[in-house]
Amino acid sequence: MRIKHTFRLPADLASQLDDYAARRRISKAVVVEAALASFLSPDGADRLEAALGRRLDRFGRQMERLERHAAIGNEALALFVRFWLTHTPPLPDTASAAAQAKGMERYNGFIEALGRRLARGSILADEVAIDFGPTNLGSDEGPDGWQPK
Repeated sequence: MRIKHTFRLPADLASQLDDYAARRRISKAVVVEAALASFLSPDGADRLEAALGRRLDRFGRQMERLERHAAIGNEALALFVRFWLTHTPPLPDTASAAAQAKGMERYNGFIEALGRRLARGSILADEVAIDFGPTNLGSDEGPDGWQPK
């Protein structure tokens, strides 16, 4: 048994109801009935809270992963800069041009290796665990065969 109700809606809400019913090819009465049932359902708030909780948990895990990857990247950069600063002697003025040419060559090699890694989808966090795990700690060679010079 169905009871007829008459009520007024704001023009924008009525327009949204019309559009939604037309898109779904269902009557406006069915849309209103489903909306009221959902709104008045005693467990509706619990379902919403559970859905939001799951979404927040997922965001939390993603943020933890991002923080870990940022920390690994920062440590890798800091280690490289420290290694470079402590192992690179100052150059005499006469060797400046040759050093710049060699630096460009090494930089281009670095950019090519970076491009290959990005094309493969490789990330440092995964490769550190694989390439420099407990069994390979003594190796100076990087994952692309690159070695510090």
